[in-house]
Amino acid sequence: MNYVDDTNPGELMDTAIKSMLEDLDPYTNFLNEQDVANYRINQSGEYSGIGASIRTFENKLIIIEPYKGYPADVAGLKAGDEIVKIDDIVIKDFNDNAGDLLKGAPNSTIQITYKRQGEQFTTEVKRQGIEIDAVPFYGKIDETTGYIVLERFNNKASKQVKEALEDLKGQGVNKLVLDLRNNPGGLLREAIDICNLFVDKDEVIVTTQSKVKKFNQTYKTKKKPVDTEIPLVVLVNGRSASASEIVSGALQDLDRAVVIGDRSFGKGLVQRPLKLSYGTQLKVTISRYYTPSGRCIQALDYWHRDANNNAVRTQEKDFNAFQTKNGRTVYDGGGIMPDIQVASAKNSDFTKSLINDYVIFDYVNDYYYNNTVKSAADFEFSDGDYNRFKRFVLKSDFNFETETEKKLKNLLTKNELEALGNDVKISYQNLLSTLENNKEQALDTYKTEIRHAIENDIIKHYFYKEGLYTYNLTHDESVVIATKLLKDSPKYNSILQ
Repeated sequence: MNYVDDTNPGELMDTAIKSMLEDLDPYTNFLNEQDVANYRINQSGEYSGIGASIRTFENKLIIIEPYKGYPADVAGLKAGDEIVKIDDIVIKDFNDNAGDLLKGAPNSTIQITYKRQGEQFTTEVKRQGIEIDAVPFYGKIDETTGYIVLERFNNKASKQVKEALEDLKGQGVNKLVLDLRNNPGGLLREAIDICNLFVDKDEVIVTTQSKVKKFNQTYKTKKKPVDTEIPLVVLVNGRSASASEIVSGALQDLDRAVVIGDRSFGKGLVQRPLKLSYGTQLKVTISRYYTPSGRCIQALDYWHRDANNNAVRTQEKDFNAFQTKNGRTVYDGGGIMPDIQVASAKNSDFTKSLINDYVIFDYVNDYYYNNTVKSAADFEFSDGDYNRFKRFVLKSDFNFETETEKKLKNLLTKNELEALGNDVKISYQNLLSTLENNKEQALDTYKTEIRHAIENDIIKHYFYKEGLYTYNLTHDESVVIATKLLKDSPKYNSILQ
């Protein structure tokens, strides 16, 4: 009221709320009306739109993946296409989330103008109801080994896993691989119901502990299981989080499955949405969860931060030991540690940056328009192809700073460096330059995992996700190791005993 210039109270309040929550954890969030709508879509797995995964950044709208058979795919849109205009709205001039413009009433039509490889095109797209499957793929690795991909824990998850399991058993499958890699989690009740498919009724799956007594809960299985005997392998990696860790952790603690892959993300916190006024909500962390052995696998401590205000990661020396049902030793503090670790399941920070900064995506997009791949089974990414990728990265504006570089750059201010003299200044700059050149070496050091990420993206570009999952049945190292283990009953049983 007394400020010298006009203010926007709504924006000030929004900033105040979000700034306050930043001191808690990244999962405690204020949700405006649109956020609430998106939250419900994630839970239900249903919305009306064009059927594509979209990336919005720097006033750009990029198609990451058109879903096979849905409107975007039918209209001819491809991964990498930049949407520049929707009807009369120019994306670069639109201040809100432009991706929301693609959603709307079923059967409504929109004109989409997009750029592809420097050329501009226009197409008409009719929106329709989109169903996001929790299980996008399942099939047989061989005559007796089944494979189920669980991509998210929405309210269809346990139902679709059950249907897939029963169908596979009807086809003669008597061993199973459940793939939870890259699954960020979702609904807690779905995680419990999925465990219930493989363990008996009244088995404790997870407990939650909070400072508010009513949030202290013990969650048990409530239904008759489908199969408590089928040999089971669960695949996880560093992007398996939350409900994925409840399932993998519970089945590991109950000695019901062998876990294979890389250490999971380490999210042991539970959120609850609380309704606020004007259709908004607060999604707040209310408790920690604990697996049947009593361990909490939360990796980051948001309540004890370092000098830079970053959450502190629990060190391995501080992990606590727990016992599974059969007396095997497992540990808390840093995600679910697999019973069998697979080197290719783990990505370095360098590779993660290539993926998260869309460097690999951009390269694959160029590859798609300059190469022909007739079938996934015959595809091979050669050393010559990889060398071309290296040149692509080095010419791009990709910038990856190692922790050493970050610390070195923050070590001396410009004035401090000048005060130390020219010789020190030159040596300091030479050291930074040497570290910069190590990025080229990193492309060789991490060649295997980078190549694997490129191959996956190429297969998905040409043959959709379904093609990638089929390809992985015989080419993915974790799947191959899991299949081999399930064929070796003595070794499988010895791990669980």
